[in-house]
Amino acid sequence: MTVFHQPSQDSGHRFDSERRWAASLSLRFEARDEARLEGKEKPVSRLVRRKHHGPLRVQRPFYPEGRHGCCHVYLLHPPGGLVSGDELRIEASVGEGAHVLLTTPAAAKLYKADSHGVAWGQHTRLQVAKNGILEYLPQETLAFDGSRGEQTTTIELETGAKCIGWEILALGRPASKLPFVSGHLEQRFRLLMDGRPLWLERQLMDPTHPRFKGHWGQGGATVQATLWVVGLEDEAAAIEELRETLPANHRWAVTRRRGVVLLRYLGQERNEAWALCQQAWELLRPRLTGQQASVPRIWLT
Repeated sequence: MTVFHQPSQDSGHRFDSERRWAASLSLRFEARDEARLEGKEKPVSRLVRRKHHGPLRVQRPFYPEGRHGCCHVYLLHPPGGLVSGDELRIEASVGEGAHVLLTTPAAAKLYKADSHGVAWGQHTRLQVAKNGILEYLPQETLAFDGSRGEQTTTIELETGAKCIGWEILALGRPASKLPFVSGHLEQRFRLLMDGRPLWLERQLMDPTHPRFKGHWGQGGATVQATLWVVGLEDEAAAIEELRETLPANHRWAVTRRRGVVLLRYLGQERNEAWALCQQAWELLRPRLTGQQASVPRIWLT
């Protein structure tokens, strides 16, 4: 389990153990042999275990691609955002041969810290067994001015597992002329294959640091996104298709390293980042899973 720890004093966070509102969700998916009983070869991906604490849970699974297709599940956090003292933990395990798509019904909001600077925490751990497929596609996260907290994402794959996902972050509320000029966010990402790291990243977002506005760093951008995919048979062909098909501009780039294809966006438009990631997913999904993209209905509401 990812451990929520107290950062060092220079991290900019302040914690108060008596001011935490914890919520947790643990999910387990497995491929069941119901299909064989019906004369079909493909198993059914089922949510076989769910455990929650506090305001964090899921709706019933959906099968918009057919009963023997991908299992779509929406992660629900009714408060809709994180305030000082909140701590969310999400764990999902995809068993051998199962295919799951996880998303959220709306953008997550990271609110301004209270007068004591108490931080929030959000920690996600995803595991995918051999021949399992996970699509982790949460809607964007909006960090308001003065927000303080830590996000960690850990993805643990077995050899033969496949995974595609993204994280989209927008800072401040430009439309309301409320930029992100104070606060402190720390993001950590760990992608492992059989316990060995494929991609490790730690990012600090402090608007008072020169990196935030420097051209060698954030460059004043208020929106960033990362899409990753593991398990493609022909990574070079996939990258070529992305470069030929996605809108040509300097705000995004795609590369690969150690079996991970990474697409990055850095700009000012939340809608542009979302559209770019969705289009990339629609192009990559058939290559990864052999199935055309099926847009979750919740994205259209």
